[in-house]
Amino acid sequence: MPSRELRREIEDLALRLVVGEPEDTGGAARWLPAFEQIRERAQREQAIDVSIAAGSFLDNMRRSALSESALQDGIAALQKALDAPAVAAAADILPAQDPELMSDFIVESREHLANVETQVLTLEREPTNSESLNAVFRGFHTIKGLAGFLELWEIQKLAHEVETVLDRARNSQWTITGNAIDVILESADYLRRWLAHLESVLQHRASDPPQRDEALLSRIVLLSSEPDAGAPGLDALAMAVTSIPAPGEVPSLIAEPPAAALQPAPPVPAESSAPTPPPNQTGRRETMAVKVDTAKLDYLVDMAGEMVIAESLVRHDQELSAIKNPLLHRKIAHMTRITAELQKTAMAMRLVPMGPLFRRMARLVRDLSRQFGKQVEMETQGDDIELDRTIVEELSDPLMHMVRNALDHGVEFPSEREKTGKPATARLLLKAQHQAGQVVIEITDDGRGLDRSKILDRAVQKGLVRASDTLTDNEVFNLIFEPGFTTAAQVTNVSGRGVGMDVVRRHIEKLRGRIEIRSSLGRGATFLLKLPLTLAIIDGLVVTVGGERYIVPLFAVREMFRPTAETIWTVQQRAEMALVRGTLLPVVRLYRAFGVTPRSEDPCQGVLVVADVEGQQFCILVDDLIGKQEVVIKTLGDTFKNVSGIAGGAILGDGRVGLILDLDRIFKDKNSESPR
Repeated sequence: MPSRELRREIEDLALRLVVGEPEDTGGAARWLPAFEQIRERAQREQAIDVSIAAGSFLDNMRRSALSESALQDGIAALQKALDAPAVAAAADILPAQDPELMSDFIVESREHLANVETQVLTLEREPTNSESLNAVFRGFHTIKGLAGFLELWEIQKLAHEVETVLDRARNSQWTITGNAIDVILESADYLRRWLAHLESVLQHRASDPPQRDEALLSRIVLLSSEPDAGAPGLDALAMAVTSIPAPGEVPSLIAEPPAAALQPAPPVPAESSAPTPPPNQTGRRETMAVKVDTAKLDYLVDMAGEMVIAESLVRHDQELSAIKNPLLHRKIAHMTRITAELQKTAMAMRLVPMGPLFRRMARLVRDLSRQFGKQVEMETQGDDIELDRTIVEELSDPLMHMVRNALDHGVEFPSEREKTGKPATARLLLKAQHQAGQVVIEITDDGRGLDRSKILDRAVQKGLVRASDTLTDNEVFNLIFEPGFTTAAQVTNVSGRGVGMDVVRRHIEKLRGRIEIRSSLGRGATFLLKLPLTLAIIDGLVVTVGGERYIVPLFAVREMFRPTAETIWTVQQRAEMALVRGTLLPVVRLYRAFGVTPRSEDPCQGVLVVADVEGQQFCILVDDLIGKQEVVIKTLGDTFKNVSGIAGGAILGDGRVGLILDLDRIFKDKNSESPR
């Protein structure tokens, strides 16, 4: 609350303006020191509203001429700020607005804040980048306007104050500094907390509004009051005002106009007879966009999937196939093409670029590198590579954890890097690319790399491996994904507790992806995330076991062949192996895994499918192969979701249900049964 002294000071200022002063000298500029004094007292007393009102007046006066009416408005704003209500109660913060408008505001504001963050990080590297500065200004300006329309006063107030700071920078009155970068980013974080609260209220979830950040507001006000870069001070401003000619002197300045001013103006050229083309006839095609509720989009994708299934049933119907009617078959083929195109378009609508996710990591890298005292430059490639929206959303946490690990464990301190002949600034690369029908995301740093011997020593201590075991680099590196595994000598608030990389791998596997590691000690490490383009459809190899149909994900299939007696080996009278290209691979008899009766238990009467899971290969014994088919993935519901070895189901072309195999779980179940 404003103090009694501050109230008296504002009342005295208002009284002086009304009654005038005995010596009315100095013009309007004589009031500026009083406003400056009021703002300083308000800042000391944490009277934020008064400080903001005084600061806004002073800032406006620096950009426009002083006048008595402007002074009256300024004093009125101070008096209004004295009586400003405290922060509204939680129940009053979200007015009875149209929920759809509020939802649109949340979505649009988040987009603006994401762009603001990107442009601010650019400004940190290039303080004179006017394009980035204008983009940041527009973001806060738009949020302020939308918040005012929806009566979200706390959001509007903060956005307005940041906008004022940015406007001074745009007008070359002040240069963006490191402190200003911190304040702008913290302001964006504060607005994000408000958006999260509003979203919770819209969804009828309990949520407390963010506490008003008085310290942040004070820092913003201080920024807005920093001396202008090259601008005149208050004394110079006052001198400029007093030097304005008196009203009686102005006519003499124009009493005798120069002769050139009396010359007739040149004739105005005739307007061109060619009509100006309307905007839509300039030859440029405008790109139109429309926002769609994600629930509606998901429903469209589901219906497209159902249409694909229905088309497949028609195409594989034996009675229809037996009809010798060329016109019917042409129409079915035409329907197949249309259905495929519809599905392709629907799936494309779910794809989003990787760029926004990568840009979120840029802020994390900046904050963590400063926290750790390290110098890191982040680079991104493949920002326009697109992935299923669900995958991108689920990828945020794993990617964030891996970036943290890279900065904490991988990147060295500048002094350590210079001793080893490396540049003081480390390089972190986030790259996305298409590869073999998948999207591969690389997280690469040029730091220490993974220490094979240290990982092995810790694994032996934890009993994960024996000291006598012979392991490849890939097998050793994969040990870091074991629960509770860490090589950190001490625990930090970021990492070192051994919790995380196992969760990261489970998260990626849930997305039907896998992780690979490449590392060179002293030169850096690369983590490869291999992910499907979409979670809605999958290319599968349809196989039979007994009377059942199963679908093997095609991306994991390496080859298929009929074994001979010489191919099948038995190890320790229990473990069954198959000799494939000189290597013994474990064999999983699928009928045993799911308790069905096979056509024959003799492996030579069946087919072996060689599958690859995280670099580990094994063979699946099935009765026969039906062929490759693109299927729409269906969940099995709560009753069957925990069945080991099954990832989902699909309706095949003949109307039968095929179960999609979870190869990773099948392989792990096989290993748990094998003797060590």
